Amino acid sequence: MKISTVRRLSVFVFVVAVLCTTRAADAPTRREWIVDGVTREALVYVPPRATTQLTPVIFAFHGHGGNMRNTARNWAYHTLWPEALVVYAQGLNTPGRLTDPEGKKPGWQHSVGAEGDRDLKFFDTMLASLRKDCRIDTRRIYSTGHSNGGGFTYVLWAERGELFAAFAPCAAAAAQSLPRLKPKPVWHLAGENDPLVKFAWQQETIAAVRRVNQCGPALPAEKGCVTYPSKIGAPVVTYIHAGGHEFPAAARPLIIEFFKQHAKP
Repeated sequence: MKISTVRRLSVFVFVVAVLCTTRAADAPTRREWIVDGVTREALVYVPPRATTQLTPVIFAFHGHGGNMRNTARNWAYHTLWPEALVVYAQGLNTPGRLTDPEGKKPGWQHSVGAEGDRDLKFFDTMLASLRKDCRIDTRRIYSTGHSNGGGFTYVLWAERGELFAAFAPCAAAAAQSLPRLKPKPVWHLAGENDPLVKFAWQQETIAAVRRVNQCGPALPAEKGCVTYPSKIGAPVVTYIHAGGHEFPAAARPLIIEFFKQHAKP
């Protein structure tokens, strides 16, 4: 084999090794916490400078029957906002309100007080741990989730709203959480033909949140989103698609764009 060929192969192997190492370093890693004697887990992406610079945080919650691995792979918010710390949390087996009444699949508490508030305690534990390890920007903490995870995002708004800058629940309704909500910017995704979380239920939630946030008439749609401006700085943005209960890939960058626009005063 010629020396030039050997050199080219060596360079190729080196480049591949570097790329693989970089990708591995950039991937979310599994972390564990003990909450009321139960091991809880999440895949957590931590930016390289999170220990030295103020860092935004996104908490992402899968739907009923989902898991943190698929959430991290399919949503991949850390690739869209690599400066943010992203937590892809894992739920525990939970009786579903619309499916899985026996609770054979993982999910989240659907309302305040349900499941002994185990998931609110899980959130508290995760945030406290991250604050110890990283320089968390307390003005830029966010929550998003799909379906049951979107419902839990509304629970977090109701019970821990003062900690967050903005929320992005998807394919979710919030009837039980609504009375406890205080104004916050929110981005809500809904499918007009959702067979599980009925579109009418989501419309009622959106209308109620617009009242909470003191929103005015809608502005012309941009990028598929309709914005209802708020005179108190808590706009409601809706992304309504013609599909069902799915999570459209096009929503991912829109959620990140929305989060980047909002920080606590």
